[in-house]
Amino acid sequence: MKLSDFKEGVIGGVPIALGYLSVSFAYGIMAAGGGLDALSAVMISMTNLTSAGQLAGTQLIFDGAAYIQIAVTTFVINLRYMLMSLSLSQRVDPDMTVPQRMLVSYGITDEIFAVAYQRQKPPNTPFMLGLISLPYIGWALGTLLGCTAGGILPDRLCSALGIAIYGMFVAIVIPQCRRRRSCLVVAAVAAVLSCLLEYVPLLSAIPSGWAIIICTVAASVLGALLYPIEEDEA
Repeated sequence: MKLSDFKEGVIGGVPIALGYLSVSFAYGIMAAGGGLDALSAVMISMTNLTSAGQLAGTQLIFDGAAYIQIAVTTFVINLRYMLMSLSLSQRVDPDMTVPQRMLVSYGITDEIFAVAYQRQKPPNTPFMLGLISLPYIGWALGTLLGCTAGGILPDRLCSALGIAIYGMFVAIVIPQCRRRRSCLVVAAVAAVLSCLLEYVPLLSAIPSGWAIIICTVAASVLGALLYPIEEDEA
């Protein structure tokens, strides 16, 4: 293992880990509030490593959703990681073996993908392991701290801190919506569909898991039809 590449990856993962620590802290509070013990919540974080999919999947568990709803919902939400892994596979070190690629792909998140993709040299296995290590620890540690705090802090404070994870999603979407009209339209369509499925009497009978899938797929398809990406642009 090239120690210098590993150290470079660790340094690149420090700001990601700090961000994950705060977000997973909010997830831990939410999980504890729903009745999950700390061990279960941490195991979910260690085996998922995804914010939106993990939050949605955990909420569906609390709602008593069917296994198929949980599986399809998390698959649709996390589908972007498959695309990121395919894209990154074209840039990694050619000497990276298949087992190493499989190991690295497990730790791909939005932020880790961005840092790895922008590296001047092809990302190799030591660099990727270093880049993934601290964010992975930060995500699990934040979950543990959140679950612990959820059992100690007052309910009002826990409720306030639980909003933080939704604030993260808003912080991700708003800048993109300001720069790109297509993102604004897709986000608006998804929001309107979500409200319809939540408050319209007949539509509100649809389980929450399927509602997420409907909103995601419908908004994405509409965005692809209204704002297609030309081949040369892609």
